[in-house]
Formats: sequence, structure tokens, C-alpha cells
Amino acid sequence: MRSGTSPAPNYAEARGAESGKDFVHKLKIVLKELNESRVWLKIAVRAEMLPGERLYNLLDECDQLCRIMSQSIQTAKQNSRNNG
Repeated sequence: MRSGTSPAPNYAEARGAESGKDFVHKLKIVLKELNESRVWLKIAVRAEMLPGERLYNLLDECDQLCRIMSQSIQTAKQNSRNNG
């Protein structure tokens, strides 16, 4: 539960970052928490803790968020290089 709810407040922290470097660092924390959530979801799938469809939807959403964060990190790094 904690790793699943952690990305949102960490993303809020990233939005208030004090610099480009700080922004990237905080996005990396978001990605780290999403990756942890993905592992817990996979464990839940294997343990059949909830109906499969529900877990697969959550896992898919988590994967999408991981891809978004990864791309956002790359974009922010590139923008930081180009601007400074």
C-alpha cells in the first residue's frame, strides 16, 4: 500500500523542484517507487490475492506510469543540457 501511494506525493514534490537537477532527482524517486509497486503487484498476481483482471489492470497502469516517468526524466535531462 505504501509504495503504491508514494509516487503521487513524490510527483507533487517534483513539481515544486528548486532546479532542473532537483526535478530529475525527484522524478527518479517517483520511478523507483513505481518500480517497487510493480514488484508488489506481480507478487499479488502470483499469490492470487485479488481477482486477476483487477491486478492486471493495476499492473498495466503502473507500467504505463513507469514509461511516462522514464521519458519525462530523459526529456528533463535533455532540456537541462540544452538550457544550461
